[in-house]
Order: sequence, then C-alpha cells, then structure tokens
Amino acid sequence: MLFQVEMTVKLPPDMPSEQAAEIKASEKAYAQELQRAGKWRHLWRVAGNYANVSIFDVEDNAELQELISHLPLFPFMEIRVKPLCRHPSSIREDDS
Repeated sequence: MLFQVEMTVKLPPDMPSEQAAEIKASEKAYAQELQRAGKWRHLWRVAGNYANVSIFDVEDNAELQELISHLPLFPFMEIRVKPLCRHPSSIREDDS
C-alpha cells in the first residue's frame, strides 16, 4: 500500500544543539535505511519549512505506524497520512 505522509518537525526551542544534532543524524540514517529497503519510496523537503512530503510503500497501516513511530524525530512531529491508490489514467505500471 502507498501512503502520502506529511511530516512537520517542531523541535523545542530550548533543546540543546548537541542533542538536536544527534537526533537529526539518527533520523537521517534511519530514513536512508528505509529508502534502501524500498519502504520510503520518495522524500521531498517542503521549501521554507522544517517539513517533508514522503511516499511510503508498506504492507498495511500497521507497518506504516511501526516505521513512523520509530523515527527519532517522531516525538517532535506533526504527521498527516493519506492512503493512495493507483489512478486508472496513470501511464506508470509501478504505481500500485
């Protein structure tokens, strides 16, 4: 199943910069691991915001919840999820 996931990060203003740097490094490593595994298919930054729009390719809602909840930045995110399905007019065969 494909899901569009919009994530907005809101780190506490008083978080020590060293702690923020550690969390961001862990986040990057985990996100890249999921991309290599084919679970996190697309990742785009939203210009001008500490936010992204992503496409996940997972078995079901439970797997998506499992992956997202393990993101190091998860406690500091506002997340919106939309399930997607293939459009009948799409010329791409790998959209499902």
